[in-house]
Amino acid sequence: MPIVPDTKDWTWVLEATCSECGFSAATTPVTDVPRLVRANVAAWRPLLLAPDGSPRPGVADRPADDRWSAVEYACHVRDVFRLYDVRLGLMLHEDAPQFPNWDQDVAAVEDRYREQDPVTVAADLEAAGAVIAASFEAVSGDQWSRTGTRSDGAHFTVDTFARYFVHDPIHHVHDVRQGYAALGATP
Repeated sequence: MPIVPDTKDWTWVLEATCSECGFSAATTPVTDVPRLVRANVAAWRPLLLAPDGSPRPGVADRPADDRWSAVEYACHVRDVFRLYDVRLGLMLHEDAPQFPNWDQDVAAVEDRYREQDPVTVAADLEAAGAVIAASFEAVSGDQWSRTGTRSDGAHFTVDTFARYFVHDPIHHVHDVRQGYAALGATP
């Protein structure tokens, strides 16, 4: 069963601390984003895989009808890493690009996130995370002020885009840990 789509405008995280995960984009130096991405990437493997490298028990179980499973969140984060690397490239190489729409809920259904192999997802997430971390690490000087616009009209500089972006994977590690706790599992 598909999850009810999230229609919230999460750009508010640029100005306020997230009450759920505790992340503060406003106080996070943009130069910390690559380090935060790498730390986030490291958090996913134990959320998806047992110590022997096999899929964790319950990795595809949803803690509630309105919450994704750990593997679904991991697929989403992997795809966010990939998408944001493309969008960052557009911002750095085009003047004020408009990003094509991406519907995360449609992607989850069409790509069958819940059915994907957690071992493959973990490896793909790690690879995509390494790429986006390196891409943000390479940004310098005036590049931080280059702009881009999301299909819903949200306008970003590379600086705000980076800090907005990094909240997503951090928040979803929190979501997965909460989900495991709701299922009675130790994250």
